[in-house]
Amino acid sequence: MAYEDIISRMTLEEKCALLQGATAFGARPNPSKGIPELHFSDGPHGLRVQGEGANHLGIGGSLPATCFPTAVTISNTWEPELAEEIGVALAEESASMNNNVVLGPGLCIKRDPLCGRNFEYISEDPYLSGKMACGYVRGIQNKGLSACPKHYACNQQETNRQASDSIVDERTLREIYLTGFEITVKESDPKNLMTSYNLINGVYANENEHTLKEILFGEFGFNGAVVTDWGGSNDHAAGVKAGSAFEMPAPGMNSVRELMADIAAGKCSEADVDARCEEALRLIFETDAAKKLYPGEFDLEAHHALAQRAAAKASSCSRTTRSTAPRACRWPPAPRSPSSATSPRPRATRAPAPRSSTPPRSTPSWRSSRPRAAWTSWATNRASTAMAAPTT
Repeated sequence: MAYEDIISRMTLEEKCALLQGATAFGARPNPSKGIPELHFSDGPHGLRVQGEGANHLGIGGSLPATCFPTAVTISNTWEPELAEEIGVALAEESASMNNNVVLGPGLCIKRDPLCGRNFEYISEDPYLSGKMACGYVRGIQNKGLSACPKHYACNQQETNRQASDSIVDERTLREIYLTGFEITVKESDPKNLMTSYNLINGVYANENEHTLKEILFGEFGFNGAVVTDWGGSNDHAAGVKAGSAFEMPAPGMNSVRELMADIAAGKCSEADVDARCEEALRLIFETDAAKKLYPGEFDLEAHHALAQRAAAKASSCSRTTRSTAPRACRWPPAPRSPSSATSPRPRATRAPAPRSSTPPRSTPSWRSSRPRAAWTSWATNRASTAMAAPTT
């Protein structure tokens, strides 16, 4: 262990407390062991660092920060290099606010147009999502701070998001829902990763040993620390055993005692806790040292200019001419001739359609035979998100 000396000097209570949040966006420090506080902050489109009275609900003011175009907008450019530029700027602002981890980018695959957070997810395409996310991560981590790709995994809706169960077969899971994360982990090496609220095939994502221990750590080679979504921990002992380190935001010392009791009962082992502590300490110390490499301020005007350039680039990602663009998209409009400017446009006339001798069609048999409740069954069963492999 790289941090085995510190861990060996910690009591079981101190180790369990290290894996708990202490404030709305801060992990629990341990000054007696020289462990500083780790700060998290939303997000990939602009920092949301709050001062006094911080809370995870976003109520109250935040420190001034640049508002960058959202992930869905930047994905329109198909340029990971632009995402990396934005990531570099986000890291500068993050460090100036004493923040270690930027909670983003969002990699959830868009499968439902009603999902309330589609704007902050990159794409419905896993390859594009992974490549663009790599740009964000490389930029944020270019001097040692941490990005936090999210939400792992199969999170496609906001309705009942903390109770929905994403039922997905193995091939679909890997080819669609995990591919973006695989690309991001293997090509940009994020230091942190956030799990999602939902269940995956009956097991909460934060406690799912198959997706965390077996796939993320075992197959993808993830070498960072996992954090719950805010309020997304259901069984911390099961999460620690599966590979999840931080329980956020601030569950209190009662959660520490519960974890200690679960260790005594054999639900998870102290070795599991030690492994999560090592991951947590690596993230804490590496990002704490990185913050000191940045000046205490950032160039606000330069970041505004970058945000403006990124928005313009995303709005005109393909070059067209008046002859090739759709008529509704042509700008400036073609000048009108002098005669057309003064003369009224002729009214279009159309001959009346001949009266049909065919009797009107009756209600289709499929519609009349099905009860109305069946038409809207999708609306009443959204608590369970069933996903099937695409057919050809």
